[in-house]
Amino acid sequence: MNDRNHLGNVSVTHEVRIIENGLLDIPMLAILDADGNIYPDASEPALRQELAVKMYHTMLYTRMLDERMVAAQRQGRISFYLASTGEEAAVVGSAAALSDKDMIMSQYREQGALAFRGYTSAQFMNQMFSNRLDPNKGRQMPIHYGDKTLNFMTISSPLGTQIPQAAGYAYGQKLQGNDALTICYFGEGAASEGDFHAGLNMAAVLNCPVIFFCRNNGYAISTPAEEQFAGDGIASRGIGYGVRTIRVDGNDPLAVYSATVKARELALSSLQPVLIEAMTYRLAAHSTSDDPSGYRSKKEEEKWRLKDPLQRFKVWLSNKGWLAEADTEDFLKTVRSDILDALKTAEKVPVNPISDIVEDVYSEVPWHLQAQREALLVHIKRYPDKYPKTAGEVNK
Repeated sequence: MNDRNHLGNVSVTHEVRIIENGLLDIPMLAILDADGNIYPDASEPALRQELAVKMYHTMLYTRMLDERMVAAQRQGRISFYLASTGEEAAVVGSAAALSDKDMIMSQYREQGALAFRGYTSAQFMNQMFSNRLDPNKGRQMPIHYGDKTLNFMTISSPLGTQIPQAAGYAYGQKLQGNDALTICYFGEGAASEGDFHAGLNMAAVLNCPVIFFCRNNGYAISTPAEEQFAGDGIASRGIGYGVRTIRVDGNDPLAVYSATVKARELALSSLQPVLIEAMTYRLAAHSTSDDPSGYRSKKEEEKWRLKDPLQRFKVWLSNKGWLAEADTEDFLKTVRSDILDALKTAEKVPVNPISDIVEDVYSEVPWHLQAQREALLVHIKRYPDKYPKTAGEVNK
């Protein structure tokens, strides 16, 4: 029998019945197998050759950028970096399914989405070197990108802050009648933050057109997923909050693209949130401050290297006749040169004067900040060999 209460139509039982985790079956969408071939029962998405090749090239570019910048950090040229090695398909595959009008709210491993929208090597470098061409004026750590023209919200360091912000921004898009949504990226570790629960509940109750995209890469820094939660990943939480949910093979670019196309269609047509959980793996260290050998084995990493998203996509593109080895080699040569040239140029650009630090906060700089700035400039003048020459400059 059915009874109607504040929960709606619910099934009523007269026996104690416990609902266990294993009773909830959430399938994972997969189109490409580990070798890059289409599963027998799978269908390819309607993907144009031009777009497919752009996705692959962006994934390649991201990996080259990551390798170069990790090396730059080891050389002491930048202070910090986060690589997305192994997760390129999750990020680029989803970004390719969006409209340029859609807002991207990132965590800190989505440089592929920004590159897909046209962010240049010079722009990446200026931000990471915190020089005078950095639109953030050097006030952010490296990899905290943002670009208003590309609808990419500036990254914040605190974990999970972008999740409720995404719900709020998407609510505004709905109120304005925009034919656009917000996509919010985060890792499964961020789903342990209170912001995750607040953001999903807000989006579900207010019917916000937002895609919550969780990169479940297996580790929250050094904590494996099995020590983070006992439930069935992050997808089960979406269902619990009344959010439409898709689980996808995050190392399969075709599956990620297809899932995001469908999620965007649902979010805009019904003005409701959708959660995508992309099952992937972080092949790189959490950051350049992390040593993964302390908490996982090489054998585990090698198992996931066999599912490398770049290799799988390359095989599929080659089988379609859309990709030639010579073209790939030419692209890699061009990209390596572009990245290295941008790096060498950016590190020669002076940093912002330290006096800039109190600008853009108040309409007029208050007396106490002026006093602190003057004290800092006196300190720099006393120890000039400890700071860049431009640090002590005062704006005219």
